[in-house]
Amino acid sequence: MRITYGPWGETLGELVAAARAAEEAGAEALWVPELHRSATVAAAAVAQGTRRARIGTAITLAFTRSPMVTALEALDLDELSGGRFVLGLGSGVRRLNEDWHNVRWGSPVAHLRESVAAVRHIVAHAVDGAPMVLDGAHESLAVRGFRRPFPQARAEIPIYLAGLGPAMTRLAGQIGDGWISHELCSPEWLRERALPALEDGLGAAGREREALDVVVSAVCSLDPDPVVARGRAAGVAGFYASVRSYADFFAFHGLADDQAWTITALRSGAGADDLASAVSGRMVDALTVTGTAERVRDRLAAYEGVADTLKLTPPVYGLPAAETRAAQARLIELIRELT
Repeated sequence: MRITYGPWGETLGELVAAARAAEEAGAEALWVPELHRSATVAAAAVAQGTRRARIGTAITLAFTRSPMVTALEALDLDELSGGRFVLGLGSGVRRLNEDWHNVRWGSPVAHLRESVAAVRHIVAHAVDGAPMVLDGAHESLAVRGFRRPFPQARAEIPIYLAGLGPAMTRLAGQIGDGWISHELCSPEWLRERALPALEDGLGAAGREREALDVVVSAVCSLDPDPVVARGRAAGVAGFYASVRSYADFFAFHGLADDQAWTITALRSGAGADDLASAVSGRMVDALTVTGTAERVRDRLAAYEGVADTLKLTPPVYGLPAAETRAAQARLIELIRELT
């Protein structure tokens, strides 16, 4: 499995320093999310501070930008990184789109399919000046007389799709260059739910399994004291358990009651970043990778044979910066050992 990393930084400067350290330790790709920062701005910072590793967004929200803006940002990032950029796109959940960004939700699978087609079309034709015309239910395009007068690092930029539910995961198999799992993804979910959906999508499109990079995310917390390691990861599990849209995911792991308890804590006034105390130990054990370095290595080995790429990330939610910083330092050392 390829070892990749999602760096953290309290400042952009620290984010870049962590990315550089992970690259030097052997990480093949560096992934930046979109929630507290813009994914594309963070990717630009990381691209300028590194030399070899691929730079990916995990993920950029697809519906909050037009395909034209997404394509132009991807072209700029590919130029800035010297052809190292990977565009990771995802729909996000309905509440995030409608309440935070005031964009329509509609039919997310069909919408994302059209968004990807439009981005690829623009990347392919922005430099040659050909008319760019697409008729879509969600993303129409009618561009004439436009030519991007700048050098283009590559004719194509890989597009990875995030998906949790079966329909979105199937779409990744149909049209994606890669699939990015949810931040919480157990080996059992990968084998029993994600891979069958991906294989359905690949089969429907007549594609081979080798055409798709399966990227599994693993939140890792290492410490000589297993109790400390588990405690650092609890906030991550709580943050995602507060999202009702993920009910099927938690029920699959036998954690429906645990998720309900977390949602009750949220409704009682706890912030989404402050739910660690409402999270059961079994939820942390099922959905994150914690413990001593030896135990974490053993847990990661469970993804062998089913994932192509591991995306390791430190715990971030509900922790003081110093705690995340310590967790990150141990994780980068683990990357050095693994590679």
